[in-house]
Amino acid sequence: MPVNTFRVWFLGLTMTLIMASINQVLQMRSIGLFLTPIVAQLLSFPFGKLMERTLPTTRFRVLTYTWSFNPCPFNIKEHTLITMMAAISYSGAYATDTFATQRIFFNNGNPVSLRYQLMLALSSQLIGLSWAGFMRKVLVWPSIMIWPDALVTSALLNTFHREVGKCEPHRMSRFRYFTFVMAGSFIWYWFPGYIFTGLSVFSWICWIVPNNVVVNQLFGYNSGLGMGVITFDWSLISFNGSPLVTPWWAQMNILVIFVLLAWVVLPIMYYTNTFYSKFLPMNAPYPFDNMGLPYNITAITRNNQFDLELYKAYSPLFLPLTFVMEYGGCFVGLTAVFTQTFLWHRNDVMRHLRYSMKDHLDVHTRLMSRYPEVPYWWYTVICVLTFALAVLTIVVFDTQLPVWGLVLALGIGSLFTVPGSFLAAMANQGIQVNVLAELVVGYVLPGKPVTMMIFKVFATASYLQSLQFASNMKLAHYMKIPPRLMFSGQVIAALLAVIVVVVVQESMFSNIPDFCDPHQADQFTCPRTRTYASAAIIWGGIGPKRIFSSGAPYHIVTFGFLLGAVLPIPFYYLAKRYPLSILRYINVAVATTAIIYLPTSTLVSVAASLAVGSVFQFYLRRRHFRWWSRYNYITSGALDGGVAIATIVNFLTLQLPRSGTIEFKWWGNTVWQNTADFNGAPLITLKAGETFGPKFWS
Repeated sequence: MPVNTFRVWFLGLTMTLIMASINQVLQMRSIGLFLTPIVAQLLSFPFGKLMERTLPTTRFRVLTYTWSFNPCPFNIKEHTLITMMAAISYSGAYATDTFATQRIFFNNGNPVSLRYQLMLALSSQLIGLSWAGFMRKVLVWPSIMIWPDALVTSALLNTFHREVGKCEPHRMSRFRYFTFVMAGSFIWYWFPGYIFTGLSVFSWICWIVPNNVVVNQLFGYNSGLGMGVITFDWSLISFNGSPLVTPWWAQMNILVIFVLLAWVVLPIMYYTNTFYSKFLPMNAPYPFDNMGLPYNITAITRNNQFDLELYKAYSPLFLPLTFVMEYGGCFVGLTAVFTQTFLWHRNDVMRHLRYSMKDHLDVHTRLMSRYPEVPYWWYTVICVLTFALAVLTIVVFDTQLPVWGLVLALGIGSLFTVPGSFLAAMANQGIQVNVLAELVVGYVLPGKPVTMMIFKVFATASYLQSLQFASNMKLAHYMKIPPRLMFSGQVIAALLAVIVVVVVQESMFSNIPDFCDPHQADQFTCPRTRTYASAAIIWGGIGPKRIFSSGAPYHIVTFGFLLGAVLPIPFYYLAKRYPLSILRYINVAVATTAIIYLPTSTLVSVAASLAVGSVFQFYLRRRHFRWWSRYNYITSGALDGGVAIATIVNFLTLQLPRSGTIEFKWWGNTVWQNTADFNGAPLITLKAGETFGPKFWS
């Protein structure tokens, strides 16, 4: 089956160009919209079929190589490689937020060197490929490393190519089922997405008593704990990953900790005024000052640099309890993932490192052994070149990041590649390496916001990309894509995406008036960049020493590191003592993911996701396994696809024209906005001029 075809490279590079550039534009707008790889997967199928029918089939001979624009019908392996290239490139480059932040906040609006941007982005994005390649025996080949998202993608690919036009007696074909579900998802999106947005934030109890602060804090969607659980918006339900894909045992770990901490411990802490919490909203994605207002970063900066005297004159930094729990969960998870991986998988890791492909019993690995593998020296070249480029970047340009700092940042990213991959591949969950990077650089290189951002880029981007490349490799593994062709597609797509997003962002700064201004006419307000800049000042300016060190208000949270290192041990030995009990399913690292997304997502998202997961991964899987095995992953992909297409249509028809002012105003679209929950009301509201907390700080 031909894979290395003109269609693959034309459609793959086109999708890479489109996905990377559009997402770079969209992330700078105030309206949250992002194209996912499923969009490229859906669009490339009809275009591939169109090229199959229209391109000439003439064969050309160049020396000993014969090729054609149209050598065969558009096939599943071509479609897979196109999808892989889009998946590698759709998220752009992590470093672009750093460039925008430098230009707006630390460079007085002056352009940042294009060479610097390209060098930093390329080195940080591509070095993760080498780590995934070096460890592919552990991260990709074993059958236990399922990578759930790759399963969904492969299920959709098989649906497109193996069942189109097939009639099956007494049951609906997968393709027809997919079409119906995606159409239903597309149509339904318009109700919670535009016609009746109250269906998305269905906190009906808060609508009845909109000014009751306690009720709104417990049942609210925006700043509350989401005890109402109800939402009819699939984009919210799947905000942290599709519950149809995440294994049931992982969801149970998350459910227990979520209910215990978010719905029991957190309210107790809040109403006993722990960390001055009564003066703050129950849940918020940003820090506050001692007047109960969002922390004003500009009040502690002079010439865009942290100023200690201004800080002393303004306010210490206060974190909402969900923020405190997020950091605690991150710290527990960061060490627990190592302990968990060592206890349960150390023998697997060592065994797989010794194995060749032919030694595996897994059918996918044995079939893939027929293809020549990517030599390790290819990945070594990528590693050496990207590291050299990274060193050149920090030495030539004024980054104030020493080479040992670069090595430390990359060390953090590489250190978490294997344990983080086990968590993602088996449980469909992740860890927050960026938080650790911010904490470390805040201690070792204090008072340097720009240096902090660059350190975080190398640590976080390298880690995230290593997981993305490993997941991509698993998809190729499932679909039997030749490894060397996969490598070429990954490298070329990643290179193109980095160049595209850097150029697109520079063009936007040069050509869009008032770009990134809070009142920009076309809503190019750069909300993500502003959040990124706040983190730079908080961690690189105020610094973790004033937040987490001994004597600091949130010092107790750092004991999470010790707790995470120790807590998996008793559960491991109990599981070994009682091997058939539910103890074997307890995973502390997975459980912590219940709270690490609290401030940035909504608690309704977590609760509703677990409710839907209970239906599909528990009830249907146990009671209707034949239906589940046939349609579950297709259902997930169809729901995602319908929402993705609908959001694009919504953006083009209702948000882009007239700067997003085309609205459907009625009670169902405003009732949820007139509540204490939406307004983020604290339990205690201060009067003008009043403050809370300590009287002196430094």
